Amino acid sequence: MITSLLIANRGEIACRIIRTARAMGIRTIAVYSDADAQALHVRMADAAVHIGPSPARESYLVGDKIIAAAKASGAEAIHPGYGFLSENAEFAQSVIDAGLIWVGPNPASITAMGLKDAAKHLMADAGVPVTPGYLGENQEPAFLADRAADIGYPVLIKAVAGGGGKGMRLVENATDFADALASCQREAAASFGNPHVLIEKYIQTPRHIEVQVFGDTHGNIVHLFERDCSLQRRHQKVIEEAPAPGMDDTTRDALCAAAVRAAKAVDYVGAGTIEFIADASEGLRADRIWFMEMNTRLQVEHPVTEEITGVDLVEWQLRVASGEPLPLTQADLSINGWAMEARLYAEDPASGFLPSIGRLDLFQLGEVDGGRIDTGVGEGAEISPFYDPMIAKLIAHGADRDDARAILADMLADSAVWPVKTNTPFLLRALSHPAFAAGHVDTGLIGRDDGSLTAAPQPSTAALTNAAMAMVAASPHAGFRLNAPDRRDAPFLLDGERVTVALHGPGSAQPTSAMLVAEAGAVWQIMPFRQDGRGSAGDGDGAIIAPMPGRVISVDVAVGDAVAKGQKLLTLEAMKMEHSLTAPFDGVVAELLVSAGAQVQVEAVLARIDGE
Repeated sequence: MITSLLIANRGEIACRIIRTARAMGIRTIAVYSDADAQALHVRMADAAVHIGPSPARESYLVGDKIIAAAKASGAEAIHPGYGFLSENAEFAQSVIDAGLIWVGPNPASITAMGLKDAAKHLMADAGVPVTPGYLGENQEPAFLADRAADIGYPVLIKAVAGGGGKGMRLVENATDFADALASCQREAAASFGNPHVLIEKYIQTPRHIEVQVFGDTHGNIVHLFERDCSLQRRHQKVIEEAPAPGMDDTTRDALCAAAVRAAKAVDYVGAGTIEFIADASEGLRADRIWFMEMNTRLQVEHPVTEEITGVDLVEWQLRVASGEPLPLTQADLSINGWAMEARLYAEDPASGFLPSIGRLDLFQLGEVDGGRIDTGVGEGAEISPFYDPMIAKLIAHGADRDDARAILADMLADSAVWPVKTNTPFLLRALSHPAFAAGHVDTGLIGRDDGSLTAAPQPSTAALTNAAMAMVAASPHAGFRLNAPDRRDAPFLLDGERVTVALHGPGSAQPTSAMLVAEAGAVWQIMPFRQDGRGSAGDGDGAIIAPMPGRVISVDVAVGDAVAKGQKLLTLEAMKMEHSLTAPFDGVVAELLVSAGAQVQVEAVLARIDGE
């Protein structure tokens, strides 16, 4: 058995690996960048090694630094987690060449499944059904546009080396193809170092269903049933569950058998996921499910599989990497109950899901029976702009789907995070959506939303009144005033916006300090309103402000151009994603203060629009 383990990752997954390794008596070593010097995973590990500056490309993505840290700390093995270098075959081989144990699949398996086009050819040869599309080498825009037309719109453009929803664009018609292709190739090159793409038919009523597989070095390969990851936003998973709603035994057997064939085709060792897309227009049917890709690593959503099978997948990874056979056979594995996972992100759904950064002055996650929390941060932690904004996973395990959904809703409702914004209210609304509640979900459900899922939450009148009354009661000048009215309307600031609150009961005191209001997973700050002119912001002066630190990757207008409200002005790359900044109203570009390639800080003025 491995005795010492370096985790080549950070955040939630590093903490999760450390917990299992510690339970197995394995010494753990963390690595950290400048931004993560005080991070939770660093404090949890038995030892920690600094590996460089905050940007991932200068720290967590530098394989030589990871291997040097392992050797310097006396680590026997390296676990890559997910993301970063977890599916980098060259890094995996370098770990092995350095005499260390690689907790993951063979480099050859990673290579075989790493490029989506080559993987699909391999799967077709193994008898695994694949989605129709173009998988060739010709990357000329005009040629790809012709292939898209041949396939028939809508189509998906996907980075061949992609994952996590990055380097992927849905194109509805030929007019939008060129811009979508260019954006996809840029993002693919930035995220994966490979701009090549493939094109495949977009399924109109798609379900995203994946199968957890596991192999050992003794030739054994099993599946641990399916997960449904159909609730997505811009191809990124939002809520995952296991098993899949509406999955009958016949379809499950066919799907899982195909997943095992796929794993055997590449002599797979370790934890892996075979991802399928299903046309659910007529329910789940074995002849309407096609291979999409294989993730040669542990998945973010692995806890739902753990909850329904009782298996610790990280423990299995460490045992298999140590040369042991799989602890269970296929006949030993079964489904127990239902599990759901929600990804809690530091982001603001009401502002286009822009990441939210800053200090977690309040960080409380709902702890209930049947609930599990996997997180990599704690109260007082800093959410930086350098990494993915996921801060926690809330996992619920119940007797059936309705039970699991109710437990997860309770966990979310009892959570409170401030001042960093999170997607908690969005997740609660998604859980209660009639289609999701009924199990009738496809990957386009959120995209069809009319804005009700992402609208900024507002506190109830009762919560706001109670908070205001508590503020008054806490005032050092609180007291009874003879002949005072039983009700009076008082002004307050709610997250900087002026509101009027009805105060009940006699009294003359005015509140002197702020208070937080928490309700249904959302948090607001209420504070006294001072008659100093401070209040809500105006309509703006046309300044285009950077919402976070990042790099300008394109400027789409010039000074003097006429622009329409909502027209894209420039694109900012931050937290590994592209963010389009648009015109706030019809007008003319008066100033452009940045050019492509510029690094900008949060709240920097990038451009200015004059109204017509």
